[in-house]
Amino acid sequence: MAQASFGILVVIFLIMPIGAILPLAFTSSVFLTYPIERYSLRWFTELATADAWRLSIINSLIVGLGATLLSTILGTLAALGLRSKALPFSDLLQTIFLLPMVVPAVVLGVGMQMLFVKLSLASTYPGVIIAHAVLCIPFVVVSVSASLQGIDPLVEKAASSLGAPPVTVFRRVTLPLALPGVVSGAVFAFATSLDEVVITLFVAGPNQRTLARQMFSSIRENISPTVVAAALLLIVGTLCLAGLAALIRWRQGRSALRAVP
Repeated sequence: MAQASFGILVVIFLIMPIGAILPLAFTSSVFLTYPIERYSLRWFTELATADAWRLSIINSLIVGLGATLLSTILGTLAALGLRSKALPFSDLLQTIFLLPMVVPAVVLGVGMQMLFVKLSLASTYPGVIIAHAVLCIPFVVVSVSASLQGIDPLVEKAASSLGAPPVTVFRRVTLPLALPGVVSGAVFAFATSLDEVVITLFVAGPNQRTLARQMFSSIRENISPTVVAAALLLIVGTLCLAGLAALIRWRQGRSALRAVP
């Protein structure tokens, strides 16, 4: 009982700042103050009608989807490669893949900016997508690796012994079993891309201004309820994606239980 109470208190402590600010997204006032005199959707309307906010939302979707697709493919392939026991220095390689999670974002941003200038990728959509993908790959590697560890190698060996080529084994056996980890990694990758602002400041130009960067710029200029409305959309979108990943994991678990005689 004491542990449950402590856990509830920790959750409340983490949620309180969010719960205190998000209701202000529905205020009709231009100031972030309580009490809310009148509720309104004017700030959500501004998100949809103001050119700067609308373009930032579109850019975030373009960059987020591109980075998610790229990082999911590369991260899944990396997890499959690191799974092999015959791979030399696998622990060192895994550490290298996880470096973007621990290296300061400013250091990564400066390095990417210098590299992208030489490659003519600075201030371009491909450059921003690649930069975000570098940050997202570790989350995919961790998630997919955890799913691959739960797969019995005998299942894949049985498929191979029946004459299935490696591509068929991966497509029909390994990938379906690892799908929950792949989806979870993709969700974390998309959420990371939406929230990233430091790297974007270094590698993106005016035409690649994302929603997170627009929020950061707006806070520097003046604190507007539009920023809170944008934050609410980000949180709701992330929760929906997390719910989708949980649903896929739940259905995968039920399918596995039904398969057990």
